[in-house]
Amino acid sequence: MERKKRKEDEGTPRSSFAMGAIALMFLIIGYQIALFVHKAVVGRVSEANDRPDTVFVIDRALAESILSSLSDAEVDSLKSVAGLSRDAGAPRGGYGDVTVRRAHAHPRVAERQAVYGRPARRVESFDFDPNTVSVEDLQRLGFSPKQAQAIENYRSKGGRFHRPEDFSRSFVVSDSVYRRLEPFIAIPKIDINTADSALFELLPGIGKYFASRMVSYRGELHGYSHTAQLMDIYNFSEEKYEALSDLITLSPPEPYPLWTLPEDSLALHPYIGRRAAHGIVLYRDNQPRGEWTVEGLKQAGVLDEESAGRLSKCLIAAPL
Repeated sequence: MERKKRKEDEGTPRSSFAMGAIALMFLIIGYQIALFVHKAVVGRVSEANDRPDTVFVIDRALAESILSSLSDAEVDSLKSVAGLSRDAGAPRGGYGDVTVRRAHAHPRVAERQAVYGRPARRVESFDFDPNTVSVEDLQRLGFSPKQAQAIENYRSKGGRFHRPEDFSRSFVVSDSVYRRLEPFIAIPKIDINTADSALFELLPGIGKYFASRMVSYRGELHGYSHTAQLMDIYNFSEEKYEALSDLITLSPPEPYPLWTLPEDSLALHPYIGRRAAHGIVLYRDNQPRGEWTVEGLKQAGVLDEESAGRLSKCLIAAPL
């Protein structure tokens, strides 16, 4: 019985201390909330009651008639009294637009807000490439200086936005901002007939090896005629092609001079080879010019069906 009473006596102070601690915590939170609300209300009331400076602008003709009789010294003396200023572009002895400012007293809270408050930023929307847009233009698009710098840091470390949705995954791009900017995101596609290896390396899944092969294979073909020709490159799988097919384009290549190249040059084409090159020369020497077609080469047995099918998709110069 005594032991039970002793436990109850020990438990009472602990419970009281816990309740007191909780009450103190709520008191502190309440005090902070009251301070915040008070500051916001006072600032709003002061802003509403603040009278802005009054500015009068006198046009050039009226300024001429009023102030032409005054000396420069007399005009300058007015500056200290009424905040008068004269158009800097007006010739000496003449007057341009004259501005007179009448200042009002401002509440201290309003003055502090004018000095320390954040002015509303003007948000713009315009076409931009997130891979090259400047930090300054990112701020014009609505990003804070820190957010704009975060995007720049990502790019400087090798990061790249391949598609508009990649930009939306950046931690500084909110959903609402992305929805506003999505129609203005313009990421140019890579032209596989003009790009160098450094530009090819920017594509997903393309390293130095494939970038180099894409350039050299383009030379062998005398220019890509369609983007799917990339899959002719050794180990360039269909999966690799599908991962970048929407990121590339091509300008028309120079037509391949199939009917005028010498045999040794024809043999370098990936779809022809040495044996077919010799057969093309013989075909040209023995067939009428009107029958010089890829289909005619296949019918004559110069090209097998697969090679003829690939070559027929190339842009070929017409026989001269």
